[in-house]
Amino acid sequence: MKSLALVLFVALLHVAGYSSAQQKVPLDRKGATGTVKLEQVISGYLTDVNGKYKLRVAESNFEPGGYIGEHHHVGPGIRYLAAGEWTNVSQGKTTVYKAGDYWYSSGDITGSSSNKGQSLVRIINFEILPADWKGGSAIPPKK
Repeated sequence: MKSLALVLFVALLHVAGYSSAQQKVPLDRKGATGTVKLEQVISGYLTDVNGKYKLRVAESNFEPGGYIGEHHHVGPGIRYLAAGEWTNVSQGKTTVYKAGDYWYSSGDITGSSSNKGQSLVRIINFEILPADWKGGSAIPPKK
Protein backbone atom coordinates (compact mmCIF):
# COMPACT_ATOMS: atom_id res chain seq x y z
CA MET A 1 0.00 0.00 0.00
CA LYS A 2 2.85 2.39 0.81
CA SER A 3 4.45 1.85 -2.61
CA LEU A 4 1.13 2.62 -4.33
CA ALA A 5 0.82 5.79 -2.27
CA LEU A 6 4.37 6.78 -3.22
CA VAL A 7 3.74 6.26 -6.95
CA LEU A 8 0.55 8.31 -6.77
CA PHE A 9 2.29 11.03 -4.78
CA VAL A 10 5.12 11.32 -7.33
CA ALA A 11 2.56 11.57 -10.14
CA LEU A 12 0.77 14.29 -8.22
CA LEU A 13 3.97 16.31 -7.88
CA HIS A 14 3.77 16.76 -11.65
CA VAL A 15 0.27 18.20 -11.28
CA ALA A 16 1.48 20.67 -8.64
CA GLY A 17 3.69 22.35 -11.25
CA TYR A 18 0.66 23.96 -12.88
CA SER A 19 -1.39 26.87 -11.65
CA SER A 20 -4.87 25.87 -10.62
CA ALA A 21 -6.27 28.83 -12.55
CA GLN A 22 -8.00 27.97 -15.82
CA GLN A 23 -5.72 28.52 -18.82
CA LYS A 24 -7.01 31.26 -21.14
CA VAL A 25 -4.85 30.49 -24.19
CA PRO A 26 -6.93 28.59 -26.76
CA LEU A 27 -5.60 25.38 -28.27
CA ASP A 28 -5.60 24.60 -31.98
CA ARG A 29 -8.35 22.02 -32.33
CA LYS A 30 -11.13 21.05 -34.71
CA GLY A 31 -14.10 18.69 -34.53
CA ALA A 32 -13.68 18.04 -30.82
CA THR A 33 -16.21 17.83 -27.99
CA GLY A 34 -15.77 16.78 -24.40
CA THR A 35 -17.93 15.88 -21.43
CA VAL A 36 -16.95 15.35 -17.80
CA LYS A 37 -18.57 12.12 -16.63
CA LEU A 38 -17.33 11.99 -13.02
CA GLU A 39 -15.19 14.10 -10.69
CA GLN A 40 -14.27 13.31 -7.11
CA VAL A 41 -11.87 15.12 -4.80
CA ILE A 42 -9.45 12.55 -3.40
CA SER A 43 -10.07 11.41 0.17
CA GLY A 44 -9.18 8.33 2.14
CA TYR A 45 -5.96 6.71 3.30
CA LEU A 46 -3.67 8.83 1.07
CA THR A 47 -3.69 11.70 3.55
CA ASP A 48 -0.88 13.61 1.78
CA VAL A 49 -3.14 14.22 -1.22
CA ASN A 50 -6.59 14.39 0.38
CA GLY A 51 -8.45 17.53 -0.66
CA LYS A 52 -5.61 18.73 -2.92
CA TYR A 53 -6.38 16.69 -6.04
CA LYS A 54 -9.34 15.12 -7.79
CA LEU A 55 -9.89 12.19 -10.08
CA ARG A 56 -11.76 13.00 -13.27
CA VAL A 57 -13.27 10.76 -15.90
CA ALA A 58 -14.08 12.60 -19.13
CA GLU A 59 -15.14 11.59 -22.61
CA SER A 60 -13.58 13.27 -25.66
CA ASN A 61 -15.04 12.85 -29.14
CA PHE A 62 -13.34 13.75 -32.40
CA GLU A 63 -15.16 13.80 -35.72
CA PRO A 64 -13.38 12.43 -38.83
CA GLY A 65 -10.67 14.97 -39.63
CA GLY A 66 -10.79 16.31 -36.06
CA TYR A 67 -7.59 17.03 -34.18
CA ILE A 68 -5.92 18.75 -31.26
CA GLY A 69 -2.66 20.60 -31.92
CA GLU A 70 0.40 20.66 -29.68
CA HIS A 71 -0.61 20.47 -26.04
CA HIS A 72 0.15 19.18 -22.57
CA HIS A 73 -2.27 17.99 -19.90
CA VAL A 74 -2.60 19.51 -16.45
CA GLY A 75 -2.02 16.14 -14.81
CA PRO A 76 -1.20 12.54 -15.57
CA GLY A 77 -3.81 10.11 -16.80
CA ILE A 78 -4.76 6.87 -18.44
CA ARG A 79 -6.54 7.02 -21.80
CA TYR A 80 -8.88 4.40 -23.24
CA LEU A 81 -9.84 4.46 -26.93
CA ALA A 82 -13.47 3.34 -26.92
CA ALA A 83 -14.08 3.84 -30.67
CA GLY A 84 -12.18 4.68 -33.84
CA GLU A 85 -8.49 5.04 -34.59
CA TRP A 86 -6.39 7.80 -33.02
CA THR A 87 -3.03 9.03 -34.29
CA ASN A 88 -0.69 10.64 -31.76
CA VAL A 89 2.60 12.40 -32.55
CA SER A 90 4.88 12.97 -29.57
CA GLN A 91 8.66 13.38 -29.31
CA GLY A 92 9.07 12.66 -33.02
CA LYS A 93 7.24 9.33 -32.75
CA THR A 94 3.86 8.53 -34.32
CA THR A 95 1.62 6.03 -32.53
CA VAL A 96 -1.71 4.81 -33.89
CA TYR A 97 -4.16 3.60 -31.26
CA LYS A 98 -7.09 1.36 -32.13
CA ALA A 99 -10.39 0.80 -30.33
CA GLY A 100 -9.73 -1.13 -27.11
CA ASP A 101 -6.23 0.31 -26.55
CA TYR A 102 -5.11 1.94 -23.30
CA TRP A 103 -2.12 4.24 -22.80
CA TYR A 104 -0.58 6.42 -20.09
CA SER A 105 0.01 10.14 -20.50
CA SER A 106 2.28 11.91 -18.01
CA GLY A 107 0.88 15.25 -19.15
CA ASP A 108 4.22 17.03 -19.44
CA ILE A 109 5.14 15.71 -22.90
CA THR A 110 4.17 17.84 -25.90
CA GLY A 111 2.01 16.02 -28.41
CA SER A 112 -0.60 16.48 -31.10
CA SER A 113 -3.30 14.00 -32.10
CA SER A 114 -5.80 13.49 -34.89
CA ASN A 115 -8.62 11.36 -36.23
CA LYS A 116 -7.47 10.39 -39.72
CA GLY A 117 -10.22 7.79 -40.09
CA GLN A 118 -13.78 7.95 -41.38
CA SER A 119 -15.57 7.27 -38.07
CA LEU A 120 -15.93 9.05 -34.74
CA VAL A 121 -13.09 8.71 -32.21
CA ARG A 122 -14.20 8.37 -28.59
CA ILE A 123 -11.59 8.57 -25.84
CA ILE A 124 -12.25 8.02 -22.13
CA ASN A 125 -9.74 9.99 -20.01
CA PHE A 126 -8.98 9.03 -16.39
CA GLU A 127 -6.98 11.95 -14.92
CA ILE A 128 -5.52 13.39 -11.73
CA LEU A 129 -6.06 17.17 -11.51
CA PRO A 130 -5.77 19.90 -8.87
CA ALA A 131 -8.96 19.85 -6.77
CA ASP A 132 -9.98 23.34 -7.91
CA TRP A 133 -9.24 22.87 -11.63
CA LYS A 134 -12.09 24.00 -13.89
CA GLY A 135 -12.47 23.25 -17.59
CA GLY A 136 -10.55 20.95 -19.89
CA SER A 137 -7.23 19.43 -18.94
CA ALA A 138 -5.49 20.01 -22.30
CA ILE A 139 -3.35 23.15 -22.08
CA PRO A 140 -0.70 24.89 -24.21
CA PRO A 141 2.78 23.40 -23.74
CA LYS A 142 4.90 24.99 -21.05
CA LYS A 143 7.72 27.05 -22.50
